[in-house]
Amino acid sequence: MRYYIIAGEASGDLHGANLMRAILRKDPSAEIRYWGGDNMMSVTGVPVRHIRDLAYMGFVEVALHLKTVLGNISFCKKDILAFHPDVIIYIDYPGFNLKIAKFAHQHGFKNVHYISPQLWAWKQGRIKPMRRDLDKLCYILPFEQDFYARNHFPQAVYVGHPLLDAVAQFKASTTIASPNGKPIIALLPGSRRMELGKMLAPMMRLAKKHPEYHFVIAGMTLLGDKYYQPIIGKADNVAVVYDKTYDLLSCAHAAVVCSGTATLETALFNVPQVVCYRANAISAAIARPLIGNKIKYISLPNLIADAPIVTELIQDDFTDDRLEKEFEKITTQAQTRQYIFDGYARLHTLLGNAGASDRTAEEIINIMK
Repeated sequence: MRYYIIAGEASGDLHGANLMRAILRKDPSAEIRYWGGDNMMSVTGVPVRHIRDLAYMGFVEVALHLKTVLGNISFCKKDILAFHPDVIIYIDYPGFNLKIAKFAHQHGFKNVHYISPQLWAWKQGRIKPMRRDLDKLCYILPFEQDFYARNHFPQAVYVGHPLLDAVAQFKASTTIASPNGKPIIALLPGSRRMELGKMLAPMMRLAKKHPEYHFVIAGMTLLGDKYYQPIIGKADNVAVVYDKTYDLLSCAHAAVVCSGTATLETALFNVPQVVCYRANAISAAIARPLIGNKIKYISLPNLIADAPIVTELIQDDFTDDRLEKEFEKITTQAQTRQYIFDGYARLHTLLGNAGASDRTAEEIINIMK
């Protein structure tokens, strides 16, 4: 069978790689063409487009790169027609993927969307075209079951969270060294260029106040030193490790994390964290009325548990003073750390077992039978 997979961000690349492995276990002769990154490349082939050229987020950022985005959409449509796959698999990345899904449906291709857009938070108008264009929607958050049942989406199926697969497969490959045995603090500032400046600079100001800790940034090769070093400057207690996030989390005492997939990864490694996020002011102003009061939380641990397991510092709350205060709690207060550990335990129970990649591969292959 011929599979066409589109992942546009770092998390999609990770989950796409595990899905590709699952597909190849079930269909060893599978021919796979994909958009993705280094994780997917480690499974097979070279991507049609690399995620380093795709990860635009927010209204302003997309507008600034509109010519590139439209060019990628046009190219993708032509590439699908040339490859003529038996099924197209869309991994998250909805702004791009749902446009391609509409085109593919009109041309008679089978469509599977893996990792649902956050329709329960905003853009619920996408439900109708998704029902029309998708043959299967594989969602990964347990509370989404009620949402899709209420909205009469018979193609939607819960497959579990793929991060459980990724964490279960992890084996430490690198020892993160700490000078003089200082406790390690993980800094996860995000995977997109436009996030880095907003997130990493406040993290650096925090690090410089705490020489008693060794701060380690989870860097990404697709960004490289040229993006990190100008922000880091001269800081004796700060280091960067590239593409070793799980090695870092496996030995961290605490973490400061950009909101996104990394918040759940940090929770699955049982590391107390403060979640932070600051979007472009214009993008935030546009998004705020669209989201309204639909969601209480932004981080995945809190969303899944429907409880404030970890503190979220978002937009105007993300100040140096607030970050300092919450950092002190998660590093020095035993009661706060235990509260987070107890919340993580409940989170594990809600998520269930690993196997999302295999279950999704099975759903995809069943569609083609």
